[in-house]
Amino acid sequence: MYIETVKKTMNLPNSVRIFDTTLRDGEQTPGVAITVDEKIRIAKKLDKLGVDTMEVGFPASSPGEMRAAREILKLGLNSKICGLARPLNNDLNAAIDCGVDYIHTFIGTSPLHRKYKLKMSQEEILSKSVDAIEYIKDHGIIAEFSAEDATRTEFDFLKEIYTAVEDAGVDYINVPDTVGVMIPLSMKYLISELKKILSTPISVHCHDDFGLAAANSLSAVEAGAVQAHVTINGLGERAGNASLEEVVMALTSQYNIKTNINTPLLVDTSEFVSRITGIKMPPNKAIVGDNAFAHEAGIHVHGVLQKAETYEPITPEMVGHKRRIVLGKHTGANAIKSKLEEYGIDLNKNQFEKVFDQIKKLGDKGKCVTDADLKAMSETVLGKAHIEIVKLEGFSVMTGDNVMPTATVKLNIEGKIKTTAKTGVGPVDAAINAIQSLVGETADIELKEYNIEAITGGTNALAEVFVVMGDKSGNSATGRSTTDDVVLASVEAVLDSINKILIER
Repeated sequence: MYIETVKKTMNLPNSVRIFDTTLRDGEQTPGVAITVDEKIRIAKKLDKLGVDTMEVGFPASSPGEMRAAREILKLGLNSKICGLARPLNNDLNAAIDCGVDYIHTFIGTSPLHRKYKLKMSQEEILSKSVDAIEYIKDHGIIAEFSAEDATRTEFDFLKEIYTAVEDAGVDYINVPDTVGVMIPLSMKYLISELKKILSTPISVHCHDDFGLAAANSLSAVEAGAVQAHVTINGLGERAGNASLEEVVMALTSQYNIKTNINTPLLVDTSEFVSRITGIKMPPNKAIVGDNAFAHEAGIHVHGVLQKAETYEPITPEMVGHKRRIVLGKHTGANAIKSKLEEYGIDLNKNQFEKVFDQIKKLGDKGKCVTDADLKAMSETVLGKAHIEIVKLEGFSVMTGDNVMPTATVKLNIEGKIKTTAKTGVGPVDAAINAIQSLVGETADIELKEYNIEAITGGTNALAEVFVVMGDKSGNSATGRSTTDDVVLASVEAVLDSINKILIER
């Protein structure tokens, strides 16, 4: 509603080209080193994703970079294959020798770069830039020019150098926010002013030092930029680059601007690049994070189950994701019932209340209940003895260095309270010995089988205990319990099994 109103004030293009620099700027992420074979695998993914151009590296920087470019070119991909080069013959020739069909050349233009890095005058920089573009075009290759640190360059000089490379025949003029200092309005202003004097398509390359790379890229598009430099997962120098998935989905969903990206492949591509680079995405990462379509709060879950759009601006399927209902202390009954229906688990009212109560208690302890946890807890409740002849009234265990594991157990056996303490080789063994001692007067029941499994990983995983108890008459029964306390789970499982045998008798 509000977006449609303000879009009337924008100079929006009909479509935006996606220039992916994961294999160049993305590889410059501190701690990331991508082998030639890995670059080839990522290039195939990027091509399948639909990026218009992929910057595969800096050929002059190493033999490996040259080999990667050549090997990727052999794949015959649909995407344009671009090499980065400074306006130096050695750099340009290295890229040309690789056979790339697109060269991105750059040179610093800001006072800081001129004085401290290049130690060159404006005239020298301008001359080198024009010569480079002419050289690239003489070889019949697409040329893109970047005034590095453009957003800290005097506007008069920026206009002069961009006009000069335009006259030299450049195909794309790129405006890099090299250290991410722009804000959306200033980026929009700069691109708007450049559009007044340039007819060459404008591209933008934004860094995320202040978390504004995607916003600045979109602001550039609002002013008429037709190409955005991005990386998968926002990888790149320092805080990274504009995230491909965020920019693309904002363009697609919010601006209704066409890109050639096959959006249902976004999550798969993100996960693939994450595995290759070793850079894991935070769960709350927009679009591709594990929690991007996860819901826990009861109000949210109820809304999503009724109408997904209530709490989801786009469908998870649009980006290759899945909706996740997370169970925890904020979870409402609707979410749990939905999960149970999904897994075909039918609980009566009393059984459901027991599962619901256990989830809330676990949530208050800081535990997130997984689907596997829910299924295990439900199976425990469904399999529980329907009558408790023997009830647990309380227990405690003592263990540690130089201390014999000891368990004190209090049971209600047919209305009589009995308590005892027993030792064992561990706290679980001690607790089971105490139970058998108390129940021995009612029935001579012994442990036949004991199994324990951590349902999910982590130190706070729920323990699922499965036991088989039997008596001398040949009666036997299974018992099961699922909780976050191994000893308690063991005690409950044993008592469940004992109750089943007593009921059978």
